[in-house]
Amino acid sequence: MIGKYATNAFDFGYRLFVRIRDDEVSGIGAQLAYYLLLSFFPFLIFLVTLVGYVDLSIEEMLRLARRVVPEAAMNTVEGILSEVTKGSGALLSIGMIATLWTASRGINAVIKGLNKAYDVEENRKFWQIRLVSMLSTLVLGVVLLVSVLLLVFGHWIGGQLDRLLSYPPGFERMWSLIQYSIPLVVLTAVFSALYWIAPNRQIRLREAIPGAIFATVGWIVTSLAFSFYVNNFGNFTKTYGSLGGIIILLTWLYLSSIILIVGGEINATLKAGKAGNPTGRQATKKT
Repeated sequence: MIGKYATNAFDFGYRLFVRIRDDEVSGIGAQLAYYLLLSFFPFLIFLVTLVGYVDLSIEEMLRLARRVVPEAAMNTVEGILSEVTKGSGALLSIGMIATLWTASRGINAVIKGLNKAYDVEENRKFWQIRLVSMLSTLVLGVVLLVSVLLLVFGHWIGGQLDRLLSYPPGFERMWSLIQYSIPLVVLTAVFSALYWIAPNRQIRLREAIPGAIFATVGWIVTSLAFSFYVNNFGNFTKTYGSLGGIIILLTWLYLSSIILIVGGEINATLKAGKAGNPTGRQATKKT
């Protein structure tokens, strides 16, 4: 039984490797990182606009981001963000749709990468693609904001629930686990929805979950590891000077892009295996 599982795992790993190699995931990841960099700061502006509608400081949001993003990159982000948000809050709110449109270009690049993973060509209308991109960006912004709110006010919420439940034994430890688990579950749900609706191919929602779990865990682990390396060992400023922060941010986006595309490749490989295609490739392309 163990040998059978090992054989299946090896076969799946080989087919996944072939797909990643043939689809040039590293190259697509570089393209996606470029588009994500272009849409990164518009998305932050959009997020800051959302923060303006809740009782949450931008400093607190950035402090939480420092847990994942390398310090040098965060210094660059904070500097640029402070410059672009010097205008009035009303102006940011009025330009929210335009900012959302610009930020959605990153999601549009994700759609192209996932279509490549499923070996399908894009034949949807322009406005349909842009609508999916904008809605995905909007949902992602709201989800990130809710997750940050839960992390910031989680202790206070737990205290209120503790009083309402008459201080049950072990509640504080259980709530601490829930407080940090919910953002992971929500992020997995967002990735699942993205893998479900983004590619130009009909798939079941449950078929998007394996790649979403990989993307969530892989992104968090890779981000923490890369942040630890940069903060303790890597000295990009000696090589790139004042551009060190931008290079670190671009490298982080590149790693994140590869993980996101590989998650789609995992789902595509699993679906191809269920369809009885041992090579893991689609025989024909959808037109």
